[in-house]
Amino acid sequence: MKYVIALLGLAVVLGFAWIASSDKKNIKFRPIVIMIALQIVLGLILLKTSIGELLVRGFADGFAKILNFANEGTDFVFGGIVNEGIHSFFFHVLMPIVFMSVLIGILQHYKILPFIIKYIGLALSKINGMGKLESYNAVASAILGQNEVFISIKKQIGLLPRQRLYTLCASAMSTVSMSIVGSYMTMLKPEYVVAALVLNLFGGFIISSIVNPYRVQPEEDILVEQEETKQTFFEMLGEYILDGFKVVVIVGVMLVGFVALISMINGIFSGIFGISFQNILGYVLAPFAFLMGVPWHESIQAGSIMATKIVANEFVAMLDFVKIQGGFSERTRAIVSVFLISFANFGSIGTIVGAVKGLNEKQGNVVAGFGLKLLYGAALVSFLSATIIGLVF
Repeated sequence: MKYVIALLGLAVVLGFAWIASSDKKNIKFRPIVIMIALQIVLGLILLKTSIGELLVRGFADGFAKILNFANEGTDFVFGGIVNEGIHSFFFHVLMPIVFMSVLIGILQHYKILPFIIKYIGLALSKINGMGKLESYNAVASAILGQNEVFISIKKQIGLLPRQRLYTLCASAMSTVSMSIVGSYMTMLKPEYVVAALVLNLFGGFIISSIVNPYRVQPEEDILVEQEETKQTFFEMLGEYILDGFKVVVIVGVMLVGFVALISMINGIFSGIFGISFQNILGYVLAPFAFLMGVPWHESIQAGSIMATKIVANEFVAMLDFVKIQGGFSERTRAIVSVFLISFANFGSIGTIVGAVKGLNEKQGNVVAGFGLKLLYGAALVSFLSATIIGLVF
């Protein structure tokens, strides 16, 4: 029965994408079918095989060591502030982002990441039926983040038509930055984090292929190498350390604002209607949670967490999820965890518009024009990835 429900959920997600399609006649179904099949196979490998378990364990152990190294630096500077044995979200979840930013900077400096991103992107372009730039951008977004990725393609932003620009922005919103992955692993199981990273990559292509189909002519299918300003090693270190800390501060203050705001709204709704705002959202998204594979008796709470992620951001939702996940079945924990791992939220619309506008004013205005459709597509990617988990778990 669970397979029937999951397949129905898959059909519903693809149906919602088809309804919003800007050119239904030109949807290329063959790459979509291939990529859905790949999602299912990869989901099974990562969650149900010894090979997948080995890969995930290696990935998780690597991040665990990185987090330990990051905590050494945090404890050296802030150790006296936090009582021994007390877990601080800011110091133990957010501050490791600084060290992750440093590692990304080093890999960028020695041209390791650009090489990996470029050739994985070229390989993906053979599968997804899209251009080289779109494939490069999807991989780069998953590693560099939704703001930094646009800097790496700034030479081409001003030349892109509306359709290609939508796909690039949707990829950025559908993924997460590698610098934040370690922080997610302090709250969610590593295997679910890894599965989400892989599934979202293909999910972004699938949803964009339906919502925003187009054909890239061979003469347009080029990837312009970005010339980087030469820096010394220590100049680069200083820049990436400061960039990492900026992310920490931005995420931290956004959490302060969002958590406080949602708490106030919940208090108002509870006082007037006798039910919290998050519970109301839970009822709205409960049918979708059920179609993704969440048992009906858990779907309202799961729907509430999912809604919080879209309305606020993934960190706010994870904080709520951590408090109640012990009451969920393992299948529900897997589905909700995968759903949470992306930047698909209202705040990301402003972030992406600002990033593009900073590089090209005209194209930034274009992105602002399809902002809600961008969130719609990115949210469908999260629903799709979570539904695939419900199918294979």
